[in-house]
Order: sequence, then C-alpha cells, then structure tokens
Amino acid sequence: MTLEIPDALSFFQLSCGQWRSQRSVHHLLHRRAESGGSLIVVEDLAASDDRLVAMARQHGQDPARIIGGSHVRWSANMAWDRDGDAHDGETCFALMADAEADRSGTLLRDQGYAEKAPATSTFEMDDRDGLILRTSYEMMTVWERFSFCGPDVRVRSSTVEGLSNNASFCIETRLSGAGATGVAASSGTVSSPFGW
Repeated sequence: MTLEIPDALSFFQLSCGQWRSQRSVHHLLHRRAESGGSLIVVEDLAASDDRLVAMARQHGQDPARIIGGSHVRWSANMAWDRDGDAHDGETCFALMADAEADRSGTLLRDQGYAEKAPATSTFEMDDRDGLILRTSYEMMTVWERFSFCGPDVRVRSSTVEGLSNNASFCIETRLSGAGATGVAASSGTVSSPFGW
C-alpha cells in the first residue's frame, strides 16, 4: 500500500499525531551503528498561528506566504547515552510553498535539529510522494527524506555531511489518531524507501 499525497501541506497534515520511532544511526567516523527510540508528537498549526507569524518575521519572510505549519515535540533515548543525556525538545515549522508549485518551497524552524539556532530548509516532493528536506548549517548539511508506507507507518532516512558524518534510518508507527482526510490509499508494490 502506498499513499497518494497531493501536496506538501497534505504531507505535513498526515504527519499529525503521536508516533513511536525506532532508529538506527550509522556513525561513519566510528564505523559503528547506534540504536535508539523516541516518542514524537506532531500538531497541526493554522497559517495564521502567532508562532508561525513571529517565526516568519524572525527569518525576514512575509507571513502572508505561510500555508500552514506544525508544532513538534519529541523525547528520545539512544544506546550510547550517559546519565544526564537528554534528547527532548520541541520546535515549530512554518511551511511556505513556492509561488508556482505546492510540492516545493521553504520550511522555517524556530530551531534546527543539529543546532539550536533558527534554521531554514528547502523541501520538495519526489515522484513517489516522499518529502525531501535539505538544511544547511554553518558546519554541516543535512538531507532527510520522509515517506509513508500507509497512513500509520512513516519511514525516514537522513544523511549528515560535515562536522559529524552519519546516516540514519527510522521506522515510525502511529500510536493514535487517524490519517489526514483527502489522502487516498492505493495498493501496489512498495519499493524500499531509504528516507523520510
């Protein structure tokens, strides 16, 4: 089963809910893999939400270009954690589609994953309805691909190049809530997606 996802906003709305994530991170420098897990909660935000409007202004963007957004919270643990290590956090995303297309554009965050400073990503949906994000930080670049194997299973892969070279693969399953309306399921062979 695959999902037909018409645009990026639908992709983000389908991601709303509670997710359990199982992750494998491959640290290229150490030539070792590390496993971990997390709980992720994604909430839909209206384009007019004050947090998104403030974020657009912080990034020097016109708030009128926002088509929607999300508030994301997570709590994670990894196999190499030591006492006191914490992988908890939250962020907001503001989605700004390109003028000529609703499957590509810019994603604003109040803080990045690799750094705590505000971050800007570019996104585009591929021909298999996966969402590809590219985020450049001062010392590294992160590529991520997100895809759905059904309304309640999401797959994510990422590659980090720069200061910390690693690759990760995640399988995420929905704990509660239904898929977004307007997203049609279709049957067919699912090729192995390496990304989220």
